[in-house]
Amino acid sequence: MSTLHLIKLCVGAEQVEDLIQWQRDPRALGPDGLPRHVTRMWPKRAEELLKGGSLYWVFKGVVLARQRILRLDEVIRADGITRCGIVLEPEIIRTAAAPKRPFQGWRYLAAADAPPDLPKARAGDDALPPELDAALADLGLR
Repeated sequence: MSTLHLIKLCVGAEQVEDLIQWQRDPRALGPDGLPRHVTRMWPKRAEELLKGGSLYWVFKGVVLARQRILRLDEVIRADGITRCGIVLEPEIIRTAAAPKRPFQGWRYLAAADAPPDLPKARAGDDALPPELDAALADLGLR
């Protein structure tokens, strides 16, 4: 069984720094203090995700970062509906810019289709406007 990832739009964030800032807020953390993203649907392929999978974040049409998925927790909100809490490693790893068309919710992402991580020395590479970053990626220059 190979590693499988998730990909999700980072709604309300224009750049990686916005995600970093959000995850410093206690509202973004689970009871154990780890970043957690709560989603309505539970992944049917959870076993594959938990074998080293990551959540890849899309900012304004461009994948720019990922976080390793640690576990999936059951979350019951005030409305009584059970949801999936995707518990993430706190480290946000920047990736090569990869354009992605809009979609709703999350999608599975095969390991072979995931953008590579940026070397740590290039961690500031997403400082370009997302539109320019996407155009450079389309041209194969990022």
